[in-house]
Amino acid sequence: MEIRILTAEDAEFYRELRIEALMLSPDAFGATLEEALDKPVEKTAERLSSPSATTFGAFVGGRLLGNVTLTRHTPAKLRHRANVVGVYVTPSARGRKIASRLMEALVEHAKSLEGLEQLYLAVVSDNGPAIELYQNCGFEKYGTEYRSMKAEGSYIDEDLMVRFL
Repeated sequence: MEIRILTAEDAEFYRELRIEALMLSPDAFGATLEEALDKPVEKTAERLSSPSATTFGAFVGGRLLGNVTLTRHTPAKLRHRANVVGVYVTPSARGRKIASRLMEALVEHAKSLEGLEQLYLAVVSDNGPAIELYQNCGFEKYGTEYRSMKAEGSYIDEDLMVRFL
């Protein structure tokens, strides 16, 4: 398995995996499948080139099987904080510690960034496997955002978690 930072050249692979994630786990993400389908691959390439976001990918046999993104706040008073977003591993590759390896790479990268002290994430409150993953990576729950998202008339709560570096 190869874990590495994705670049604009990986945009097609990333976009395909993102569309899969939104099809198979729509309640886990703030974006919708329709929004992802409307976004051209060039926008994905721009996002992967952003200086305020770093996306890690897990490749096996040249195939992108998982990803996670670190987005750093840019305002001076918030530069000590970053968010972990878009964590996903394709179902056929789950159970192989891919998400753990992605999170480890992200945390190590975060520790190397000057002035970065805290990582935040939000996870759907009933997603036990994801919550366990984040706890194993040193994240602690500090609250719940009730009715954080609304899809097809139903509300989705999210647990808020933090890890201090």
